Amino acid sequence: MPRRRLLFPPLSEWSLRLRVTVVATVIMGLLLSLGVAAFYLTLRWTTDDQVRQRGRDAVHELAATVRLHDPRGDALQSEVDGYNLLQSVDDHDHVLAASAALAGYPPISDLHPSRPGEIATERVTVPGVPSKVFVSATRVRARAGWRTVYAGTPEYQHAAVGRMLVITLVLLVPLSMALTAWLVWGAVRRALRPLHVMSSELAAISGGEPYGRVSVPGGADEVAELGEEINLALIRLQRTVERQRAFAADVSHELRSPLTGLRAQLEDALENPEDEQWPEVARAALDDADRLQRIVADLLFMARLEAGVQIERRPVDLGELAAEELERRRSEVPVELSAQPGVLVLGSPDHLRRLLVNLLDNAEHYARSRVWVNVRAEGRTAELEVLDDGPGIAPEDRERVFLRFQRLGGARRREHGGTGLGLPISRDIAIAHGGSLHVADSDKGARLLLRLPLARPPRAHLTAPGA
Repeated sequence: MPRRRLLFPPLSEWSLRLRVTVVATVIMGLLLSLGVAAFYLTLRWTTDDQVRQRGRDAVHELAATVRLHDPRGDALQSEVDGYNLLQSVDDHDHVLAASAALAGYPPISDLHPSRPGEIATERVTVPGVPSKVFVSATRVRARAGWRTVYAGTPEYQHAAVGRMLVITLVLLVPLSMALTAWLVWGAVRRALRPLHVMSSELAAISGGEPYGRVSVPGGADEVAELGEEINLALIRLQRTVERQRAFAADVSHELRSPLTGLRAQLEDALENPEDEQWPEVARAALDDADRLQRIVADLLFMARLEAGVQIERRPVDLGELAAEELERRRSEVPVELSAQPGVLVLGSPDHLRRLLVNLLDNAEHYARSRVWVNVRAEGRTAELEVLDDGPGIAPEDRERVFLRFQRLGGARRREHGGTGLGLPISRDIAIAHGGSLHVADSDKGARLLLRLPLARPPRAHLTAPGA
């Protein structure tokens, strides 16, 4: 059943520009409404307070006049402090005196303050006056008895100001919201323009331009930082692709050689089966199978390292690890060990043992008469070096030896049986343990130096020679 298109899609389907614009506009509308309401209430309270104070003054002045003269008829003044609706009323609600504006009117209010000097106020409707009238009343003692005096003023001006203010506010809020929406929409559009450019460039890169880069806008804002990070990721991706391609080519070459040799041997043997020494054929085939197995095992190990597979780490004493390996090995070349006790690192014993085995195999292959293994601590770093008295490694080849399937000089001989992955695996293990492995300077032979972070400070130095 086709999905029905909603008139108003959910917020999650809105574009970022629309969401930011709507949120900013709504917030601006709420703030403006609250501000306008607070301004209106403050202005209204201030205006009412001023009117109330003027009414207090007017009714006090009118009370003083009534107290002294107790006027009758239309004898009251026409205006007192802006109040032109004036009346003097007795206790029987008879109007005794009034201003000209209230001539012939009944009492404009039924307020009767209970105590002399007390002032009461209210808003009333007076026939003939188109707006509300603000009235102040007080009670005063005249010569002929108690009187209630009223002073009122129409709120023409206040009503006009209120209407103008309400109209202004009604127009101000939506206009301000519309202006905010327009500004935010444009600002977000300009801010997202570099992202759209980078998105199209990334689409082109994924569509067939593997070595492309995205455009980084000028400035030092977050968008520029994102562009730089994308380019760095593309560079790393390019290097990874190049390594994978080179690795695949090297693997195909390395696997093709033993497979081709194995196939050729078997084909030759099958052509003349009666003339072949089958035990020798089997041993040769087994040698090629062993080499294939070593290559595959090394490739799987490197794949696990590159995949970042978590390994169990625990404190490992490099000196003890080296001593155990030398005691287990059966080597034609003597190996001397000088190990400082207590050189502990955090790592996998199996991985570190494999690293040491690879270094020893390499050194024993090239050594003329002897190999040395030294373990010591330098500051916060543990160092393990393997030296031999062989021909050494030329400076221009010191990084090449860590490339996969690279063999130098005598290592290219078939009888060596190496896969060309020992030193690359050793460096990957060192990096996985937060350390490094490189070829260091040496007076004679090759000197491979491993550095790893110490787990804790070592004890005093102790030398232990080994055979």
